[in-house]
Amino acid sequence: MERSDSRLNVAWRSTRRNQRLVHCDGGRTNRGECIVIRLVLLVAQKDLLIERRSRVLLWQVAPFGLMTLVLCGLAVGPNASTQAKLAPGLFYIVMMLVALLVINRTSQLESSRGTATSVQMLGIDPGAVFLGKGLAMFIQLSIVGTALLAGSTVLLHVPLHAGILTLPVLLLATATLSLAGVLYGRIAASSANAGTLLPALALPAFAPVLIAGERAFSSLITAGPLARWVWLLGIALGAYACVGLLLYGALEES
Repeated sequence: MERSDSRLNVAWRSTRRNQRLVHCDGGRTNRGECIVIRLVLLVAQKDLLIERRSRVLLWQVAPFGLMTLVLCGLAVGPNASTQAKLAPGLFYIVMMLVALLVINRTSQLESSRGTATSVQMLGIDPGAVFLGKGLAMFIQLSIVGTALLAGSTVLLHVPLHAGILTLPVLLLATATLSLAGVLYGRIAASSANAGTLLPALALPAFAPVLIAGERAFSSLITAGPLARWVWLLGIALGAYACVGLLLYGALEES
């Protein structure tokens, strides 16, 4: 626990020093927008710096995702057409599991002794904290998701063109997962049983992302309708962004 607190303190000092490199010029409105963007980047940089030092994503989360994908391929069987047909659903199930690991990891760091109090004492706008943590989680999940997508083309015989075309959809789904994950991770962090409470809270909320992402991926493989599923992901992203901006401050104080 002390080691985690020390890592957090070092990360905050580093990001606070780098904050001086960003300057805001212009009118009052432009300065306000610039300050919010700077705070979002500050929070994201802090989380990414912690991850870079710990390398949990590289040595634990990514290998877990790839091994799970391999097991899914073995469970489906050697038939290439069957694997390609089931690949979208299997891929997004693995993404859900990976997202839960990343969310739980972030929640554990934020629930460390004195961490929440230290963040509140800095006086950072809760909306900026929410967006910054969402940005950091989006970057982490995008890295793992891209690796899993590449693995799907090899292990589950997904057509290469479908894997490439689904990348923008994956990024949209990952952004939605990230904002939802920050929100539900904060809710679960207030409980003594956060590790078991988080999946119970988050998985039902992830269902629209799972369905829309899987349908969009399948549509790219079979040349089916795509727009409706992209719209669903966009609506879910906007909804979680609005709810998070409104409620994250209250969740921090609870």
